[in-house]
Amino acid sequence: MIRRIVDIAVSGLVLVLSSPVLVLAMLAIRLESAGPVIYRQRRIGLEGHPFDVLKLRTMVDGAEHIGAGLAINENDARITRVGAVLRRTSLDELPNLVNVLRGEMSLIGPRPTLPVQVEQYSERQRRRLALKPGITGWAQVNGRATLPWAQRIELDLYYIEHRSPALDVRILWRTIAMVLGGSGLYKGQAGGWEGKL
Repeated sequence: MIRRIVDIAVSGLVLVLSSPVLVLAMLAIRLESAGPVIYRQRRIGLEGHPFDVLKLRTMVDGAEHIGAGLAINENDARITRVGAVLRRTSLDELPNLVNVLRGEMSLIGPRPTLPVQVEQYSERQRRRLALKPGITGWAQVNGRATLPWAQRIELDLYYIEHRSPALDVRILWRTIAMVLGGSGLYKGQAGGWEGKL
């Protein structure tokens, strides 16, 4: 209950304070390329329930059907100029706060994953679905997309087993540092998900 109250209070406050930035970002997206400003993608949440995660669109419309599909690399030609800035600053994730207000996500937890990824989970890996997915999490601050997928899942399972207010504070501070530094955004040679776990 306390976590849910914190989720609502923080998400609502950040959305209000960031609303001018959101409006400017949406306008910039609209002016640069055709397509919706908000990108919706089906993800899997708590106990395997599907929901649509919300983000600011950072790629050309229909990018998931072009080139590398769901895989995104640094300097990907599908990323727009505005999108590159939004990704580097993580501002594209701000609409995730709406998912938090809806109760589909939490501020901290494993990042929500695609249905095709969840279908390949082992019984142990399915424990990752025991918590609401988060905007940031232990895997996010320990390598993010540069890590192999199976290793990211293990980090998320560690968080589930050791979750505490102190660990949450560590994650928040490290998240701020990562956002300011813009690190770990792309999978590189060893990280990311390649269609199998």
